[in-house]
Formats: sequence, structure tokens, C-alpha cells
Amino acid sequence: MNNIGIYPGTFDPITYGHIDIIKRALKITNSLIIAVSNDNGKDYLFSDEERVSIINNSLFKDLNFKRSKIKIISFDTLTTSLCKKYKA
Repeated sequence: MNNIGIYPGTFDPITYGHIDIIKRALKITNSLIIAVSNDNGKDYLFSDEERVSIINNSLFKDLNFKRSKIKIISFDTLTTSLCKKYKA
């Protein structure tokens, strides 16, 4: 069974708490989609592209997570729509 998890959030910026949840989620899912929210109604410290880049660098360069198990995306829809799209 393909068990896909989605972890939505603003990640503005990513914190050790976020990383802890990612580690825990990878233990119970086959793959994890980290969904960076891009709500135009909010003011962010970093743009969505910058946040995706920061997460990529943090997880794959600094912490050596497996790229095959994690996908990082930006989204501006409802989380339920995102779950349906990725069958999570």
C-alpha cells in the first residue's frame, strides 16, 4: 500500500519543530509531501520560492534526508484539494 503523507504549513522559516515532525512522519509514511502555503492574504518573511529553497537546503544538504521519500511543493488551494490531487 502506498501511504502518502502531506505536511502543510507556512514554514516561514522552517524550524527544528518542523524538522522533528518531518522525521516522525517519515517513520509512518512511504513518502511525504511538504506543502508550503502561499496564501496571498498573509505577509511572509520569505517568498514561497525562498521558503521551498530553504527547506530543500535544510533537509537535503544540511540534514541528508532521502530525496526519494520527500517532495516539497508550494500550494495556494485548500489542503483537502491538495490531498485529493496527490491521493494522500
